[in-house]
Amino acid sequence: MASTRIAVLFVTLAAVPASLAAQGVPRVGGRSEFFAGGELENYLRLLQTTGAVPRYPWSVRAFSPGEVDRLVPLNDAHPWANRYDLAPPTRHGGRLGLRHGLSLDLVRPRITLIENTAFPFGSNDGPVWAGRGLTTVVQAGVAIRYGPLSATFAPIVFRAENAAFDLLPNGQSGNLVYATPGNIDLPQRFGDAPYTAANPGQSTLRLDVGALAVGVSTANQVWGPADRSPLILGNNAAGFPHLFLGTAHPMNLWIARIHGRAVYGDLRQSAYSSVSGPGSRRFGTGFVAVVEPRGARGLELGLTRFFHRSWPEGGPRWKDLVWPLQSILKADPNDPRFWNPDNQIISVFARWVLPRSGLEVYGEFARDDNARDVRDLLLEPDHDVGYTLGLRKILRSSPARLLVVRAEVMNARITNIERGLRGESPLYVHNQQRQGHTQYGQILGAPDGYGGASSFLAVDFLHPKGRWSVSWNRSLRGTDGPYGSVQPRGIDVVHSVAVEGLLFRGAFDLSGGLTAALDLNRNFRRDVFNLNAFIGVTGNLARRRGAP
Repeated sequence: MASTRIAVLFVTLAAVPASLAAQGVPRVGGRSEFFAGGELENYLRLLQTTGAVPRYPWSVRAFSPGEVDRLVPLNDAHPWANRYDLAPPTRHGGRLGLRHGLSLDLVRPRITLIENTAFPFGSNDGPVWAGRGLTTVVQAGVAIRYGPLSATFAPIVFRAENAAFDLLPNGQSGNLVYATPGNIDLPQRFGDAPYTAANPGQSTLRLDVGALAVGVSTANQVWGPADRSPLILGNNAAGFPHLFLGTAHPMNLWIARIHGRAVYGDLRQSAYSSVSGPGSRRFGTGFVAVVEPRGARGLELGLTRFFHRSWPEGGPRWKDLVWPLQSILKADPNDPRFWNPDNQIISVFARWVLPRSGLEVYGEFARDDNARDVRDLLLEPDHDVGYTLGLRKILRSSPARLLVVRAEVMNARITNIERGLRGESPLYVHNQQRQGHTQYGQILGAPDGYGGASSFLAVDFLHPKGRWSVSWNRSLRGTDGPYGSVQPRGIDVVHSVAVEGLLFRGAFDLSGGLTAALDLNRNFRRDVFNLNAFIGVTGNLARRRGAP
């Protein structure tokens, strides 16, 4: 049944009528779709590695419309120049011919169908959870811009068939039978019926005045330079409603350029969390700061910090604005504040882009929870930590074609500290904030960051008619038993190989992919094979070159 539906998906993709395609080479929209971790934002990042896009920090995302103005290529010497009309709106009117500086653009309607044959599979897709069976995702919206004010409304609706599969027993009953063991809100399955959700998605209202920016948003934030496994905030879960304050663009202080953002948000749990009462709602607050040192062209250094707290009685207060600036050390053990009920995580990162070499390298190191004191920090800096290392290298570059290799490793496994007298927990969990680093039951940071690890290698070929990608990923999902124990099936690892394509066909962008995933020792029991397939169709408002 599942294999038949996968075949139907790809026959449907191949059968999109060519008669609907516009003649010639139509230019289409996309100017309002530079969402954090999305296709077009990743495309700009590749162009920056070639030197076609100006140097700019990539560790504070999502980008504003004004930032995109600074980043779009100034000429057509890139593979998708004849497809996407990325130029900023003219001062005389918007993209749909409006006057008086008002710009109106569409977030192009898109429908995606995802099929999993054996178990849930997928990551870095925002609020979407693709269970076993067919998952349908729909997104569309509108973007408006008037001077320093901009607004995007891009909701997402999805329905997961959520067919049954074997769960890891956890000794719970009721809704909690679907929970993952441990202090984290990470359901193995969202109930026993089709799972449907509507989310505001990549929606933002912001004001950029001079060097300052303020706004409200539900869009995903990606902090740090990681491609697939950012350790603090990424696009693996739904974005959370938040107020943000920061710089509208990097500020030049001569010795360095600085850029940053602080957020204050509302975090929610799934229906399968063990927490009830007032603690079920959390206040999320944090910041990301980036420095570009003078004389080190292409280098960015940064720091992030994020806190989970129970929602303050009576709502957040002014003192909560500076909460993330507190010491990374705990108070005196005799002070009641020593046992801090807040869940906090901190990271440092670096990224260096070398366009002449066609190379980008980056890394991030995160620590969960406070150190007790300076001595503790010096003795065991690797307590409750994770790291991500990655690179992208342009193998061949021309105005019409790019051949790129990407590689990334992430490791958040419990270290050998567990062998000693001091206990250690997986990254993202906390004894008192028992939802962990999650939003609506999905991890806010690295998909495998809950005590796991991942390795990723991909080759991308971009050309005037789209993109082809081939990738391999190893995902360590967990270990059964204490550190150092030897068990026949004591480690759960997924190896997957994927082939993906994006094709420009007249008035449509067609995407599709097939991933073969073998889960070795799934739930510490037996090997399970899953076939994941997806197709996506994006509708465009086609316009020819030179059209108004």
